Amino acid sequence: MSDIKMDDIKVLCVENRPEYMDALTDMLKTAGYQVITATNGDRALHLLTARHVDGVLLEYDLPDATGIAIREKMKRINPDVPILLFCGVGSDTPFLLRFFDSYLRNKMSPEEVFEELDS
Repeated sequence: MSDIKMDDIKVLCVENRPEYMDALTDMLKTAGYQVITATNGDRALHLLTARHVDGVLLEYDLPDATGIAIREKMKRINPDVPILLFCGVGSDTPFLLRFFDSYLRNKMSPEEVFEELDS
């Protein structure tokens, strides 16, 4: 287990639908994360350059760009930041957040995280 305290980990959550943003923010805060929010790609890129961010939850369908295009730009800004690209909030969201949480807490490879989640 890492010695990083959960409330020291900052997650940038990028989602353009307010009802989804509220749900994601609540889930992340309940898990103990500090949450920074953005509703479009330009704002997300600005926040990534202006603030320390430990991980990014990035919606695929943004009003100003695709999540893939924003992810590419984010990786040029900070190649080490983990980015989880997702497509809307749905029944798989709790699993995706558990995956993201395991990765951020333990810095495991994706394969190791899947093994941990399966156990």
